[in-house]
Amino acid sequence: MIVGFRNNKMWIAIAAMAIFCCGLTRAQGPAPVRPAGPAVKVPVSAAPAAWPDTHALTPDDLAAFMDGLVPQQLRRENIAGAVVIVVKDGSVVFQKGYGYADVDKRTPVTPDGTLFRPGSVSKLFTWTAVMQLVEQGKIDLDRDVNDYLDFKVPATYPKPITMRNLMTHTPGMEEAIKDLIVTKGSQPISIGDFLKTHMPKRVYPPGTTPAYSNYGATLAGYIVERVSGMPFDDYVDKNVFGPLQMTHTSFRQPLAPQLLPMMSNGYQLGTDQPKPYEIIRAEPAGSSATSAVDISHFMLAHLQNGEWNGVHILKPETVALMHSRQFGVNPALPGMALGFYEETRNGHRIIGHGGDTQYFHSDLHLIQDANIGFFVSYNSAGRGEANSRGSLFNAFLNRYLPYAVPAAMKPASADQDAKAVTGEYITSRRPVTNILSFIAFLENFQVTPGKDGTVIVDGLKSDNQVPKTWEEIGPMVYREKNGQDLLGFTKDSDGRMVLAMDYPFMVWTKISFIDSKGFNFFLMIFFSVVCLFTLIFWPVSAWIRKHYRHPLSLDPGQSRLRTAIRLVAAVDLIYVICWAVILISSNGSPLFDSSFDLTLRLVQLVGWLGTLGTLVVLYAVIKGWRAPGEWWLTHCGNIAIALSAVSFSWFLLHWHLLHLSLQY
Repeated sequence: MIVGFRNNKMWIAIAAMAIFCCGLTRAQGPAPVRPAGPAVKVPVSAAPAAWPDTHALTPDDLAAFMDGLVPQQLRRENIAGAVVIVVKDGSVVFQKGYGYADVDKRTPVTPDGTLFRPGSVSKLFTWTAVMQLVEQGKIDLDRDVNDYLDFKVPATYPKPITMRNLMTHTPGMEEAIKDLIVTKGSQPISIGDFLKTHMPKRVYPPGTTPAYSNYGATLAGYIVERVSGMPFDDYVDKNVFGPLQMTHTSFRQPLAPQLLPMMSNGYQLGTDQPKPYEIIRAEPAGSSATSAVDISHFMLAHLQNGEWNGVHILKPETVALMHSRQFGVNPALPGMALGFYEETRNGHRIIGHGGDTQYFHSDLHLIQDANIGFFVSYNSAGRGEANSRGSLFNAFLNRYLPYAVPAAMKPASADQDAKAVTGEYITSRRPVTNILSFIAFLENFQVTPGKDGTVIVDGLKSDNQVPKTWEEIGPMVYREKNGQDLLGFTKDSDGRMVLAMDYPFMVWTKISFIDSKGFNFFLMIFFSVVCLFTLIFWPVSAWIRKHYRHPLSLDPGQSRLRTAIRLVAAVDLIYVICWAVILISSNGSPLFDSSFDLTLRLVQLVGWLGTLGTLVVLYAVIKGWRAPGEWWLTHCGNIAIALSAVSFSWFLLHWHLLHLSLQY
């Protein structure tokens, strides 16, 4: 089971980005600003505006720069192909494909003739459609979403969920991954039916805790469908893709026959066989396929107040509202706009979105004050040893918008602050109440104090896989040493420390010991090892007793209880092995879908037998304590077995592994 968990980090990452990205605590943040407040303020270097080593953003210079980096990334990470496009001042400055769309056929990637799956970048198309209807007065950003639906989102909290909450990822829903990506042969289902049958629990009051939600974005797409009176695909085709002449972009699954020959294969590794076309049930959240040239039309429209090629898809004031900061748990860090999220880099406020399916990985960035748009997409998961798209964009910024990180005075309270924030933190974007809630603690962050008032976060590493060191530059605000990434700590309404970072669509909350990674790993190792050795020593101890002629003097009842203990240990171990097999085998395959329900239910049945067997173990251990002929070592073993059984049952119940619902 431990091996299964450690080998399952890729699966955890996918379930979170395919999301689902790089996605649930009770941290409280400020209410969304209405009207939208100012963008996050970034310290500006005192360096001169023009740097001696500044490169002109020209086609030739970009070609030389990208040609020197992207092919190297593809080789190093074993990625089949990629596409990059850059726009500035109303036109495309650079566009190029690298590698192959089909490795076997040696089909090259091209910016206009190859389709990529941009994953959650698709949400920007959905949010743009929403804002069109807001502009027309058909959707109110602050109205209860239930008013637009033909089903009801439960009133778990006094405040209703609004469209503004959906667009800032603050509806307060737990992570849900079931049927997010399904196999090609799965039965089709409408957006409405998917939403009605896959509704996650509400776990935070709306407008308080950012927790990235694919369900929330899908709900917004369904509201577009309901309000407009048109199927979602038709609406977006007519009102977003059509006006922008994005003729090679579609949410439809499967793709139209005329687009299929353009579609790039998806790969785990570039040297692997291609994977089947990913069917994403949460369509408005990430099912689109598009070309880089089509994406450039979309970027230019958002950089030009909603206009492209003389056609407006949004009014300038609507675009300004959509791009403005709406929510953030920490004013010193990037926050959420309406659908876009803020980034802070090289002295610029940047808005954008990332996107991940299992095999395609993309980023879209709009540097508004420089009037630059940047899009990159890779068609393979790759080795996962480096953040290729992040490294490429950072290198792009450093070359064309160079920046000197300003010096900052270390607060006098740095040492005390480092101690105050020390602890283990769990993400807000996680299953909280369902059968997969246990995967959350696997990705906990551990914050520890470093030297001279710095802190270290074990889960945040540089490209060389060494944890970054963070220096305090303001009250509870930290910046990466020799870098620009930011961390900020605040307290929620319950007084718990909350960690926020450059990704404003989720936060991390300090947890108690019982939810910590170390404690839960210890429990898993403990009950797995005890069960294993209980079974191993069963025949071994019998042989030893026979060899030394020291038979057990047990009556039939005691003998049955002794056997029952071993059977419960076997059941517990079988349960552990089942989950290890499930998690290991899920790597590189579609996430759990409804066809897996029977398997999960059978595994749950084993878990229920093991949990109920804990009562049998406790009774047997107590009953057999004074049995004649038992060695003292046997008593120690029985105590260990009892503790193991209790640990097993606590783990399953605490992490909802026996939940009767298979909605996750």
